[in-house]
Amino acid sequence: MSYSKTAVESSYWGNSSTIIDINSVKSIMAILVLSVIGPCMFILQPGYVQGLIQYMGYTDGQAGLIASAEMFGVALTAIGVNFILNKVNWRILIFVFLVLAGAGNFLSILMNDATSLMVMRFITGLGSGGIMVFSFTMMGLTERADRNMGLMVVALLVYGALGLLVMPTVFGLVGVEGLLVFFGFFCLSGLLIVKNLPCSHQDHEEVAANQKTYPRSTKLITLMGVLCYNIAIGLVWVYIFVVGVDAGISEQVVANGLTASQFFGILGASMAILFEGRYGRFLPLSIGVIGGAAGIGLLIGVPSAISFIVGVCVFNALWNLTLPYLMALLSDFDNRGGMVTLGITLQFVGFAIGPALATSLLDVGGFDLINSIAIALFIVSVILLLPGIRALKSKVCPSIKAKSVV
Repeated sequence: MSYSKTAVESSYWGNSSTIIDINSVKSIMAILVLSVIGPCMFILQPGYVQGLIQYMGYTDGQAGLIASAEMFGVALTAIGVNFILNKVNWRILIFVFLVLAGAGNFLSILMNDATSLMVMRFITGLGSGGIMVFSFTMMGLTERADRNMGLMVVALLVYGALGLLVMPTVFGLVGVEGLLVFFGFFCLSGLLIVKNLPCSHQDHEEVAANQKTYPRSTKLITLMGVLCYNIAIGLVWVYIFVVGVDAGISEQVVANGLTASQFFGILGASMAILFEGRYGRFLPLSIGVIGGAAGIGLLIGVPSAISFIVGVCVFNALWNLTLPYLMALLSDFDNRGGMVTLGITLQFVGFAIGPALATSLLDVGGFDLINSIAIALFIVSVILLLPGIRALKSKVCPSIKAKSVV
């Protein structure tokens, strides 16, 4: 896929005729930055939830619902983007989403009860969701999607590792309010890179005409697999910090374990960058999903500090091995980014349903039931992904084109 420059790239907004080289270093770096800004709260969600409980006085259930409210905002925007994806200038939409997310983080500081904070986090999620959808969609349009998705995940994990490591110190120095100020300015900093992003999917007519079509049922089953997988992630991730503290492990040790897990996540994502399509999609996806379920299994019961750290490290490493392959799998279904956008939508729907479901199960079976359901959903997701992988079998090992510079 190559693009010729038919409009002045220096224009901040661009227009429908603006075509940039999405595989250039400048564009991919801009997408990478955007990919960290969008989920800047979600990546640190375990620490934020713990901060709401310990420093703001919210109950476990209230903190879980606040986190879930934000993810429902993310999911709602992700759904809405599907209807306007190829009708509105992407740069204008991203600008709006960045401003909305930044303002929502600042205004969250003024909320002094659970209900109002849930509403404001929902509004913030509307902006964050748009940023995340477009970052994944744009990266899915690059030539080396497996590797570039891996680069995205590595960038997210470096951010997450540093953030989770300093979270207890940040809370002690500036409180949860100080964290929200950082999130606000971080979102607004994205306004500086909008001009380096594409304005549309940039698909050529001849490419679209030669695009292979797949049965709708196959696409639907694949998307259901994505949904099940991400509901499981949402179930586990929202309370993973609390699980450690509830088991009697000190807050700092839990933070250190989660930080270590981020570096293992970097290792997992790096494997996707290194191997790309060399081993197809089924093998790495199976290892990632089933192995991740095994990591969650170590959190069941009353885990020791060692079991907790090993469990979260295995879970995070294989979660982040899986994500690039999963998104690249979806990108192979079409050249316009539609399946990636739908997949990201269901990812965020899963991230929203997961915390809400986990909160409802707290008084039923506690963390053990939550983690057991997550394991079951992981297994189901592998089964549902198989038909899509088989349908794309002829395309799972794409050639690596020399002109891709990142």
